[in-house]
Amino acid sequence: MIITTTSVFVDDQAQALEFYTTVLGFRLKTDVPAGDARWLTVVSPEAPDGVELLLEPSVHPAVTPFKEALVADGIPWNSFGVQDVQAEYERLSALGVRFVQPPTRMGPVVTAVLDDTCGNLLQIASVPEA
Repeated sequence: MIITTTSVFVDDQAQALEFYTTVLGFRLKTDVPAGDARWLTVVSPEAPDGVELLLEPSVHPAVTPFKEALVADGIPWNSFGVQDVQAEYERLSALGVRFVQPPTRMGPVVTAVLDDTCGNLLQIASVPEA
């Protein structure tokens, strides 16, 4: 068994697609109409045939209070690996991304937490070289 798709609930699919591709650097993989929404996935350009991230509409009544509770507590919903958290923090900050946690060493990893503009906090993480 392998993970083929994971998801993040987004307030606006078009806004999410713009942020996840233009700002974060993911690539559009699938864009198919699905009722009032779209089956909209992005992938890492480093793994175009890897796990797809579904930008799923936040339409279920449980989603909004769930997302709001996570954000209020500062809990990121997804974590993405990067080569160098500090460099990615600087690149994204220069693009206007709002971070709620700057690069911070957490044992063997460095993490930072950002606002995805679509109702979620995301973590970026790396294991620095010794």
